[in-house]
Amino acid sequence: METLELNCEPRALSTRGAVRELRRRGQVPGVMYGPKRSPIALAVAAAGLKAGALGNTSQRLLRLKSASAELDGRHVIVKEVQRDALAGRLLHADFYEVDLNAKIRVPVPLRFSGRAKGVVDGGILQPLERSVEVECLPLEIPEAVEVDVTEIGIHEAIHVSALKFGANIRALYDTDYPIVTVLPPTVEAAPAPAEAAAEAAPAEGAPAVAASEAPVKKG
Repeated sequence: METLELNCEPRALSTRGAVRELRRRGQVPGVMYGPKRSPIALAVAAAGLKAGALGNTSQRLLRLKSASAELDGRHVIVKEVQRDALAGRLLHADFYEVDLNAKIRVPVPLRFSGRAKGVVDGGILQPLERSVEVECLPLEIPEAVEVDVTEIGIHEAIHVSALKFGANIRALYDTDYPIVTVLPPTVEAAPAPAEAAAEAAPAEGAPAVAASEAPVKKG
């Protein structure tokens, strides 16, 4: 995986007003933490975070660039991002520092390609997972895992065992875990109440039974 640079600067834990001013200037407040250090408050450029870390992959490896020796050169992944529920604006980001020589567990997106045979026959392609969790070194995190669905028919599935990973990448699933299938065509809709009533009506010319002539159940 390509390592991207992300400009950042340390920040003081301050009031809500200061945080709002930070966001007004196009920065996102955040915190960096890891297994071997105490959390460090920082601020990053919102544009850089969107373009780099939040692009087409869920886990990009980032190299922090800063005038602060405490931050400069650190390698991190984005652990969590908070957004404004209405506008989608970035509000806060958590960064997890990684050791390039130690394996980590991260989700990697699945990228489906091809047209399944079952879809050609009228079925519906149904992804069961959109990503898979893997264990590998940070520099070996895949951009995505390719899944060719061409050969699967209706009621068939592709399992984790069919996915291709690098030699040092391990999927954290049972090998028979399904990730995508093809469902049968949608069942024909039931007739509307009016149509059902029409079907239940006696045929033209057949005698209708009056209410008074209906059989009476004797006690």
